[in-house]
Amino acid sequence: MAAFSSIFVAAAIIEEGISAGLYVYVCGSVLGLILFPGVPSPLFFAAFFGYYPVLKSFIERVRPVVLQWVLKLAVYNCALVAIYFFVKDIVFDFGDYSPGLLVICTAGSALLAFFDYGFSKVIWLYMDRVHGKFKR
Repeated sequence: MAAFSSIFVAAAIIEEGISAGLYVYVCGSVLGLILFPGVPSPLFFAAFFGYYPVLKSFIERVRPVVLQWVLKLAVYNCALVAIYFFVKDIVFDFGDYSPGLLVICTAGSALLAFFDYGFSKVIWLYMDRVHGKFKR
């Protein structure tokens, strides 16, 4: 749900600009955390997926593409480590079988690549089918 919700931030960026995307991110994060306390999805939205469209729009202006991926992975892994340390015992009780941080970051990086590819396709679909259809 957190990843799906980031589509609304991307749509706000496409239609009205970065400031609108940040506004949707902040409002969505605050509302999600207030309305659904103790549920992990609003936390993941606030901690990473909500601001990812804003980050993506800035990072994808950088060349070469390899540097884009280095930046995306660095930000993602920093967010992942922060989430791990702040909520590992609250939200995800691993007990005695806590996976190592290296395993979590490696698997998370693979998931980020998958998410980023799919998210780019959704953005292009939005641009092709929705953008400009509801102008004032």
